[in-house]
Amino acid sequence: MFKKILIANRGEIACRVIATAKRMGIQTVAVYSDADKEARHVQLADEAVRLGPPPSRESYLLADKIIAACKQTGAQAVHPGYGFLSENEAFARKVEEAGIVFIGPKAHSIAAMGDKIASKKLALAAKVNTIPGWNEAIDSAEHAVKIAKDIGYPVMIKASAGGGGKGLRVAYDDKEAFESFTSCRNEARNSFGDDRVFIEKFIEEPRHIEIQVLGDAHGNCVYLWERECSIQRRHQKVIEEAPSPFLDEKTRAAMGEQAVALAKAVKYQSAGTVEFVVGKDKSFYFLEMNTRLQVEHPVTEMITGLDLVEQMIRVAAGEKLPFAQKEIRLNGWAIECRINAEDPFRSFLPSTGRLVRYIPPTESGSVRVDTGVYEGGEISMHYDSMIAKLITHGATRDEAIARMRAALNAFVIGGVASNIAFQSALMRHPCFQSGQFNTGFIAEEFPQGFSAAGLAREDALLLAAVAAFARRRYIDRSVRISGQLHGHERKVGNEWTVLMDGGAGVFPLILTPIGGGYTVVYGGQSRELCSNWRLGEPVFRGTWNGEPVCLQVERLGLRYRVMHSGARADMMVVTSRAAELLALMPEKPKPDLSKFLLSPMPGLLTDLALQPGQEIKAGEKLAAIEAMKMENILKADQDCVIAEVLAKKGDSLVVDQPIARFA
Repeated sequence: MFKKILIANRGEIACRVIATAKRMGIQTVAVYSDADKEARHVQLADEAVRLGPPPSRESYLLADKIIAACKQTGAQAVHPGYGFLSENEAFARKVEEAGIVFIGPKAHSIAAMGDKIASKKLALAAKVNTIPGWNEAIDSAEHAVKIAKDIGYPVMIKASAGGGGKGLRVAYDDKEAFESFTSCRNEARNSFGDDRVFIEKFIEEPRHIEIQVLGDAHGNCVYLWERECSIQRRHQKVIEEAPSPFLDEKTRAAMGEQAVALAKAVKYQSAGTVEFVVGKDKSFYFLEMNTRLQVEHPVTEMITGLDLVEQMIRVAAGEKLPFAQKEIRLNGWAIECRINAEDPFRSFLPSTGRLVRYIPPTESGSVRVDTGVYEGGEISMHYDSMIAKLITHGATRDEAIARMRAALNAFVIGGVASNIAFQSALMRHPCFQSGQFNTGFIAEEFPQGFSAAGLAREDALLLAAVAAFARRRYIDRSVRISGQLHGHERKVGNEWTVLMDGGAGVFPLILTPIGGGYTVVYGGQSRELCSNWRLGEPVFRGTWNGEPVCLQVERLGLRYRVMHSGARADMMVVTSRAAELLALMPEKPKPDLSKFLLSPMPGLLTDLALQPGQEIKAGEKLAAIEAMKMENILKADQDCVIAEVLAKKGDSLVVDQPIARFA
């Protein structure tokens, strides 16, 4: 076994590998860029080596510097994590040539699976299902119909040069295939000047389901069940779970056996993932193989009891797998939510800055938090947006969901925006709860993006009651202050009005103190809200009519922000008389910012070619901002003239910072 390994990565996955290595008695070496010199993975490792400036291409992607760091520190092996160089064939080969062990598959396996065409040929040879299709140009509508019938309806007729939905049709019978071929070819010729058309099987209501495989250097290979990864936003996974609520035992076994057959075909040694697209009829087809550890590996660990990082290290050290396929258990259900630094209320734009509050839920055998951050640390614009992975386990899927909802409600993040509210809303969605979803779920259910609007009345009442509870606690404290003028002491009434911002609701409440809380009367109906919450605590735990609740409360000047299960509301809590007077006050108009080009997110201004007096046409590019591997292009909504340029290329921008002013 190795005495020392280097982790060629950063953030959450570097911390994850360090945790297992320490448990195994292996010393660890971290590498870091200048942006990460105070990062958690650097603090956790036994040694750390600087690679270079913040951009990945000048630090984490420098293979030669990583190999030099191994030699400098005496590290015998390299774990690449995921991302960066983890699936880089040349890096794996260079590491091995330098006499260092690569904790991952051999270079030839990475190469074979990295080429999409080659991997599909290998899959076919290994008798793995691939999406049926005709990948040569089709010369006539009659030929198209024959091919479609051979493949089996429905089929997708696609222009070779297509894009943006042009030159694409779905056909369900011979007549539609004939007509679609003709219209696709005409559209392709007119749009792209290229009328080549091909056909492949159309997978209805597709799901993304992947099989975890594990192989060793002695020819042994097993599958560790599947992960359901269909909840995606813009092709990025949001929620993963194991097992899948969709598969039956027969399909699960068939997919697992095919995944193992493919892994054996490339002599796979390490942890890897074979990805499939699965149709509504449970037909499944190979997509690709990820020759590395996956972000979502913890859900597999929770249901099998195995440590995949440990298995990777042991395989790399030449050990045999200590179990056979029939010995791998499937225990209960696990769900993972990716907690990202992005603002779901602003179209999921990245959020960067200092984590002024970071209080994850308490970990236990059924709640796990994998993270690479800490309170007071920095969320950098240079890398991906992941703050943490939250994983829960239960005997059943419903139990795992209930634990996830509770954990999300207790997860406090301040200083940067996070997608916790969105994740909470997904957990409550009836389609998710029933397991009836596919890869189009988020696009179909949230076509206008995410907002906390449209609260159910009972949910809104709970938020209002908690805001009133917090306000009463502050008032009750002020009543106890000594030195008040006799006869003029503060008197506290029981009638309060909660005003939700944005006209979301007005809640006249009567709060009567009882042991441990208040009786809340609204609309003639009485409820009890009890809690030992103390002033300033970000998490409010208590009971609402006897049922346990967990919310987050933040005081914002005269307002209170309360969040619970995907719902968020900013509120003022005032006396009934104050509410009457506030209703008479004129609303202050918001400043007119239509004459300014504002930065929609924090980031680096990578492109700006504007000059005062320059005339701009609608749709023209104005600027480009980059943050967390994401580029946002700003375009003109209408014709305009630039009056003043307020920023320059290379500036680091904050949200809503003016870039230019229009005339």
